Amino acid sequence: MARRTIGQIGTLWSQNLILLATATFLYNFGNGLFNGVSTNFYVQTLGLSGKQVLWLAGLREIPGLGLMFIAALLIKLPLSYRAGLAMLIMAVGYGLYALVGSFAGLVAVAIAASLGFHLWFPLRNALGMALVPREHSGRVLGVLTSAQSLAAIVGMGAVAILSKVAGSLSLRAYFLIGAALILIGAGFVFRLPKTLGAPRQEERRLLLKRRYWLFYVLTFFEGSRVQVFHAFGTLVLVQYYGWSVSQISLLLLASSIVNFIASPYIGKALDTWGERNTLTASYLLLVLCFIGYATVHHPVVLGLLLICINLLVLLQIGLQTYVNRIALPEELTPTLSAGVTINHITSVGMSLLAGSLLALVGYEALCWGVAGVILLSVPFAWAIRTHYPAVAEPHAAPAE
Repeated sequence: MARRTIGQIGTLWSQNLILLATATFLYNFGNGLFNGVSTNFYVQTLGLSGKQVLWLAGLREIPGLGLMFIAALLIKLPLSYRAGLAMLIMAVGYGLYALVGSFAGLVAVAIAASLGFHLWFPLRNALGMALVPREHSGRVLGVLTSAQSLAAIVGMGAVAILSKVAGSLSLRAYFLIGAALILIGAGFVFRLPKTLGAPRQEERRLLLKRRYWLFYVLTFFEGSRVQVFHAFGTLVLVQYYGWSVSQISLLLLASSIVNFIASPYIGKALDTWGERNTLTASYLLLVLCFIGYATVHHPVVLGLLLICINLLVLLQIGLQTYVNRIALPEELTPTLSAGVTINHITSVGMSLLAGSLLALVGYEALCWGVAGVILLSVPFAWAIRTHYPAVAEPHAAPAE
């Protein structure tokens, strides 16, 4: 189908992609505010221990365990409506953080916000990949990831500046501002065409097929490392080295700048070199980074390693592009949703296990364990092949 593009065809930009990128920017701007203050809020405002922070990381992932079933209930709604609803749920959840006064209350609102996020993430990718032919799916996810990183830059920068010039501003205020930004983003998603991403055949409510077994296995391993490090990567710097809100925000700001610059190249690399090569290389580099995090005890070096890990983790979009290249159009969204559920079997379990072990073995041992899990992923990544029989491309929709 014809698409109206802005500039050269190779840029992939269309009116619908602009709407989706804007929504992605607003969501991640709000999320950047949240991430910039959340660790300090947990430790300094609520007085949580390292164990509680890691347990929270596990408990808030519970919605991901049931995502394939939750998504099945919404399968009759247009893809854009499902994504908009997900953002509305996130906005409410983030806004409720401002009212939290206890660990139990924190878990409740975290689960609510997490439900929206877990619905949103696979739907955002499905919407993006529906805008372009399969051979460009890496590039379009790179574009969306770049918008995500740009928003994080603005969000982290705002936290760093406000923490200096408006030191009396409550950390709870950041959650309200973030919620408002996500709410506005939902409005842009609802403007996307109802036909975007709609396959010719009806989508399956629940889907697990042998055809996608490598995606399931790699997604299973993905959850065991990303969630654990996401929870304690900055926690180590706050709890062990006493970093302030402004220091954490500046570190995450630097990480977002690197991701913003690199994201389009990551997407292009996936399209050019394939998921097999790029994922295998990223896993091997991640092993080295986690070994460094386990053995080096200088906070500046740890901060640099955190930036590297956050960059390499971006290549997880290769799992979505791999599925997009081999899946039937009506099987794409339910397969991505099933992947999130499989991912969270390990992300919930490993976060709870890491929370229980942190005080006993220290964060260094946890990093060694994560490095071992990543090594297990390497042979499966090397087994990836995308030379499957071509299928019809009915799910690309024209721009409005």
